[in-house]
Amino acid sequence: MKNIVLEYNNAEIKLDSELRISDLSLIVNHGEFIFLIGKTGSGKSSILKSMYSENKILNGEAKISNTDLRTISEKEIPFLRRKIGVIFQDFQLLKDRTVFKNLEFVLNATGWSNKNKINERIMFCLDKVHISNLSEKYPSQLSGGQKQKVAIARSLLNKPEIIIADEPTGNLDPKSSIEIMNVLQEINQNGNTIVMATHDFSLLRKYAGRILRCKDGKIDEINSSELNIETVYQ
Repeated sequence: MKNIVLEYNNAEIKLDSELRISDLSLIVNHGEFIFLIGKTGSGKSSILKSMYSENKILNGEAKISNTDLRTISEKEIPFLRRKIGVIFQDFQLLKDRTVFKNLEFVLNATGWSNKNKINERIMFCLDKVHISNLSEKYPSQLSGGQKQKVAIARSLLNKPEIIIADEPTGNLDPKSSIEIMNVLQEINQNGNTIVMATHDFSLLRKYAGRILRCKDGKIDEINSSELNIETVYQ
């Protein structure tokens, strides 16, 4: 029996006072790599935000990592986010701290106190994304691809059950995009579940994963035999 990490069943997501996504159904199993695609404004980012409870679930069912997203309280949200790794398009690194200190800040904020274990965990995660040599660099000294690798390392710190990546290659050149995708694929092959929103059609042809299309606030699956730019972005 497959281990379900994320499940939405006829869920309704609140976006603002007038706009909502309704009747959203989705299942993600442990170890899957999911591409969430669709044209601009189709709701990809809004759906991802609901997974870490930035957008509220109004009706239906929605669970991630055994947490009920519909009934979760404000006090419970920080604990949920410790079980989820989130990677943003714009990196969101602290500019006045080194790579090491950026990651140390996250561990301190999420309850880690043993200095040796903190150091070991940081260097382990940096090694996983092949940038352990950059631990003392500041964000201003890094390329876009290197900054995103730091963000991926940060997402791994608390051993998340699922990693949510919102357009992680959106601000990168093609070479850096390939490097980031290779890292994400390695992480996935090591057992991490990944849900990644992307508008980059070329990545869908190069990398393995289940392709889910967001259209009119709903999700349907695209078979590889149907993969063409008209089908994806119609």
